[in-house]
Amino acid sequence: MTDEHAVTVAGKATPRGRFPHAKVSGAFVFVSGTSSRRLDNTIAGAEVDEFGTTTLDIAVQTRAVIENIREVLAACGCALDDLVQTTSFLVDMNDFGGYNAVWGEYFDESGPARTTVAVHALPHPHLRIEIQAIARRPSPASGITIKEEL
Repeated sequence: MTDEHAVTVAGKATPRGRFPHAKVSGAFVFVSGTSSRRLDNTIAGAEVDEFGTTTLDIAVQTRAVIENIREVLAACGCALDDLVQTTSFLVDMNDFGGYNAVWGEYFDESGPARTTVAVHALPHPHLRIEIQAIARRPSPASGITIKEEL
């Protein structure tokens, strides 16, 4: 296994630029900013009715983002428990309560260090949240096999 390689996960939304879903470097996995965008480019937590009224649900989007990160980490031989640091980007800090409630479904005070910042916009107007993350890979002695090629 090489000490550094890029990981693009089949079945996940294609990055909207020339970058991978994650970069593995030594003992760490650096997960690129991840949203609730699906493979077909629809967005979990964004619904538009027949009249054009848009409903954006921060709880649904946050859950989808964390699940997308879980799948990227799995492709790198890691799990959510391996996260050591995250940075969350919210378009509106009024969404903080809903985001924080979902976060608490996955993590407690022993979870990763976290920073949450407000941003002016994300790459799609229906996106309310994006999270980037850093995980520490399990040691080979843990019995977890790390996928070298995807």
